[in-house]
Amino acid sequence: MSTPDRSQALDHLVVVMFENRSFDNLLGRLYEPGEVESFEGVIGKDLSNPIPDWAEHGAEHRSVAYGIAENMDTPNPDPGEEYQHVNTQLFGGIDPQSNRGVLAENMTAPFNLPADPGTPTMDGFVADYISAYTAETGAQPTYDVYSQIMRGYTPEQMPVLSAIARGFATFDHWFAEVPSQTFTNRSFFHAATASGLVVNAPYKNFPFINTGETIFERLEAHGQTWNVYVDPPAIAPFTGLIHGARLKHRFATNFVTTDQFYADAANGNLPTYSFIEPNLLHSHNDMHPPINALMPGLEFDAPSSLLGGEALLARIYEAIRSSSSESGSNWWNTLFMIVFDEHGGTYDHVPPPAATPPDPTVAGQYGFRFDRLGVRLPAIAVSPWIDEHTVVNDVHHHTSVIRTLRERWDLGDPLTQRDADAPDLAPLLTRETPRPPAEWPDVHPQPVPEFDEALVPLDKPLSPLAKAVVGGGAALARNLDPTAPDIPNVDQLDGAHALAALRATVGHLFPLLQAPSEES
Repeated sequence: MSTPDRSQALDHLVVVMFENRSFDNLLGRLYEPGEVESFEGVIGKDLSNPIPDWAEHGAEHRSVAYGIAENMDTPNPDPGEEYQHVNTQLFGGIDPQSNRGVLAENMTAPFNLPADPGTPTMDGFVADYISAYTAETGAQPTYDVYSQIMRGYTPEQMPVLSAIARGFATFDHWFAEVPSQTFTNRSFFHAATASGLVVNAPYKNFPFINTGETIFERLEAHGQTWNVYVDPPAIAPFTGLIHGARLKHRFATNFVTTDQFYADAANGNLPTYSFIEPNLLHSHNDMHPPINALMPGLEFDAPSSLLGGEALLARIYEAIRSSSSESGSNWWNTLFMIVFDEHGGTYDHVPPPAATPPDPTVAGQYGFRFDRLGVRLPAIAVSPWIDEHTVVNDVHHHTSVIRTLRERWDLGDPLTQRDADAPDLAPLLTRETPRPPAEWPDVHPQPVPEFDEALVPLDKPLSPLAKAVVGGGAALARNLDPTAPDIPNVDQLDGAHALAALRATVGHLFPLLQAPSEES
């Protein structure tokens, strides 16, 4: 092998995006105080959130101190993640008459945002978790349940993520683009806008209203290649659905399984840009907190998504580490980014900063002007051109990936004002010579319990949320492809038939993600 130089450090970019975890939740204990020059973690800090006086259980404790998660499925059930919930988490307020104990879609203006927001206080996570739990279950949680929201993980509990983070570069000020949930943040990641949309629902909004140009199209226009790799058995990639208006002509060609990723990495055939989605279906390995309590009839949560996510991350990392093709992608010319879409309601103590709006003249849903970032997230850069124990303290956010792609491959002007303002990632690649794979950290994921479908109670009727997902998916499929099957009686489906319906409708749009038995 010829000796590579730094001009080859960024010939390929790979990103894996996990779900719904804050920085404090997964990486807050990565370094001890003084171990590195600067690290904004949780150790040695007196961090807590007040318990509201309207809490029916445990109010005598007055507050919940930040602590260590007792299991690999915390918090359970899933916290609130919509804009309305995040406003409470950041600023502490919640309207007691119209919004407390109310589902997000039924909350009223100003959606828990104070009249003069100022700097977020980061003290409403406990209050919001109690309120969200009450809205979903009809009863307030006990202290033991709601204190989960103030828990995070140790490096020993997350050995793969932590070893990789310590072995390369950790960003301790990487923020979500929007203080809200999945779809809007994932849209910003590839389009630097969400066309004014702030929350996921109604689910048909994003495929039809979200029409901003994507970085995928820019890559194609300049002769570069891309793939979205999806971990089986997922059959409905968020990236395709969110950008359906722009990418539907590529559903049958550029959306493939992670099995193809491992083959492409081994053979040096990775495209210019690879984006990896974990499995977001049952037995999900996306690191998302448990959601089975919110979607009875659709079991997602066996085994732990954190354990499954760690195993997936280890396999991706090792695929890149072992790739040594002379003429294509390999370990020395590939930058690997590990990111999360949004915090999903999990606690973080660092207030998000202001942001440059994609279009300062336009207000979106709920009157939000996209002028402040979302909550701080785990983000790691893996490259042999980065020293171990690197901590990046400067503010970064999702559109840094767009900026990096534009700059490296000369893809033209910014997509919006947001990615124009994002910092480039290329300056992180500072070493004069690459660290050989033998010097990279070894990773050892914990055992992942096998997913036993026989134990999943798929005979339960669907919850309203599950009905919306299945019905919305079917409507989406029919709109994007009139030949997709219809689901006339969503109200009569149980979980097993709902999963089959999703495969037949939304799955119909992505033929390369179907299992062989489904293609024959």
